[in-house]
Amino acid sequence: MPKIRLEKLVKRYGSLQVIHEIDLETDNNEFTVLVGPSGCGKSTTLRMIAGLETVSDGEIYIDDRPVSRLEPKERDIAMVFQDYALYPHMNVARNMSFALRLEKRPRKEIAQKVGEVAEMLGLEKFLDRKPAELSGGQRQRVAMGRALTRDASTFLFDEPLSNLDAKLRGQMRAELALMSQQVKKSMIYVTHDQVEAMTLGQRIVVMQDGHIRQQGTAEELFKRPNSRFVAGFIGSPPMNFLDGSLVQEGDSTRVIGDGFNLPLPPELAARANAHGSQDVVLGMRPSDLLPVGKHKDDALDLYVLVSEYIGAQSVLLTECGPNKISVEMKSSAPVALGETLKFAPAPDGMHLFDRETELAI
Repeated sequence: MPKIRLEKLVKRYGSLQVIHEIDLETDNNEFTVLVGPSGCGKSTTLRMIAGLETVSDGEIYIDDRPVSRLEPKERDIAMVFQDYALYPHMNVARNMSFALRLEKRPRKEIAQKVGEVAEMLGLEKFLDRKPAELSGGQRQRVAMGRALTRDASTFLFDEPLSNLDAKLRGQMRAELALMSQQVKKSMIYVTHDQVEAMTLGQRIVVMQDGHIRQQGTAEELFKRPNSRFVAGFIGSPPMNFLDGSLVQEGDSTRVIGDGFNLPLPPELAARANAHGSQDVVLGMRPSDLLPVGKHKDDALDLYVLVSEYIGAQSVLLTECGPNKISVEMKSSAPVALGETLKFAPAPDGMHLFDRETELAI
């Protein structure tokens, strides 16, 4: 399967530049996810790869072949759109075989390919139905099936699950993950949902304002974010952030702010001291705040405002001085509103960011 490489890719609309010299290379058979908030440029990047948007500057390579001046049909790419784009007057079988019929493939070959893909997607019973007779999830599977019958080398997905309800999105995520293992093709998937990105992507590319901020596995982005933006975007509930200052007390480096005074673990303290800046932002994920005894020093006193029961876990919204702090903990221990509890960050659960540049220290 081909590798796709973007080199200093730029997109402008008149004087407005929306993509800023991005570089990206995907591996063979890799499921790559472009994720970021609305307006970050992820769909524009995908459409440039597909040939649906012109490239203002830079180049797109597919297996070292420059393709940015080629028509979409010359790129051996299939795309699944957000709005399904099914033909309402055609049944499922004819929708799925549309591209093959345009290529005038033999009828036997078309029937075999449609049958194989329909079985993979669980659509065998619906081949004679029109799109209006299908549920949203079934229509999305037909749209994916139409792309899969083409047997293209690369599949592009532009927020294909955004029109589905929460339960169906979860089911379709699982189906997509299974499909990617069966098909063994290169796939590039665009979403604004970081849960989708983390559960589907082998490589996750986080974008902001037309720039790639960080790329890596879900674990790398979750545990080692390179900026405050990535740390706050990846993970649910999002990371807590507290403005603080670094202070040296004897052999200990501490981060002190309004309502908290915490020692830094040795490795983080060494990086903080080498960094030089005293004004920092302390980041702690809700799952890295651990309950401790009432007499424990070096802990946060958190006043419980809200307790959200979500099954095995509870999410507490608490107050620390003027700051709101989220805590994720097991729901087996009941928590009363208005209680003040002590929590200490896990040793490897503290992150520091430069307050001015917002980059990780």
